[in-house]
Amino acid sequence: MKLQRYEESYRVHKDEGGILLREFLFLRGITRRALTSIKFGGGLIEVNGHEVNVREVVREGDQVRVMFPPENRGKTLIGENIPLRILYEDEYVLVINKGPGMNTIPSREHPTGSLAQALIYYYESVGLPSTVHVVTRLDRDTSGAVLIAKYSPVHEKLSLQQKEKKVKRTYEAIVHGKVEPLEGTYTAPIGRKDDSIIERTVREDGQTAITHYNVKRYTTFFSHIHVQLETGRTHQIRVHFSHAGYPLVGDTLYGGAKNDLNRQALHCVSVEWLDIKSGEVKKVVCELEDDLKKFVEEKFRP
Repeated sequence: MKLQRYEESYRVHKDEGGILLREFLFLRGITRRALTSIKFGGGLIEVNGHEVNVREVVREGDQVRVMFPPENRGKTLIGENIPLRILYEDEYVLVINKGPGMNTIPSREHPTGSLAQALIYYYESVGLPSTVHVVTRLDRDTSGAVLIAKYSPVHEKLSLQQKEKKVKRTYEAIVHGKVEPLEGTYTAPIGRKDDSIIERTVREDGQTAITHYNVKRYTTFFSHIHVQLETGRTHQIRVHFSHAGYPLVGDTLYGGAKNDLNRQALHCVSVEWLDIKSGEVKKVVCELEDDLKKFVEEKFRP
């Protein structure tokens, strides 16, 4: 299904006059990959209403219009009428409060009921011409804030922000044991476990993984922790705390016990990024799920 196209417009400022259009567009966060897609995928670039190529020299006051190629929505991605808990929405992004037990995207084991399918239904209901672009994915049983780009070019810009560590996520987790020290950083590299396509482990040849934490409260048996990710490896928080001897409550894959929770005790409490137009810092906060609130109230009573 081909969808309508997304476009952006810019004005050339005084200090930008005299450079190539290609360089001007790089300054606006449009990547080489995006320019290739525009050229060969049915996009269009205009300066002052005339179609041009990227070797055009721009002048102060020029009006530049970039029309991106139509997006393609896969035939297998069918919308489902699943209520969305929208925390934030603007012209370019959505932040959704994803509950536990929901895949971010469909999988072979869970082909329906995903956040992606709920988004497609929502897009169709509001007439949004896009497919799904997830910026910050969460595991099926991790709850909390998920940042979604509404369009492919927006997703590219936010992906670049991720590489530059300008997209920030914080989490809260409940782990077994009293974490010591009460504040610290884990830096053990993480890679795929040799005998599993799902499980990750600490290994010398793994990817760099950096997890900052501080303990909010603790008992002899549990710690409630705040976590700031510097990198975003698969299962990073779960692996790092399990490796340190403090597996997440409910995370049976990495050594945790259920303790009245049917999923790992992990929730994304905030997501932060830079607005793709203004550069302003945007931050959205997401309260703990009820099951985690109840666990904290019961296990950390004064």
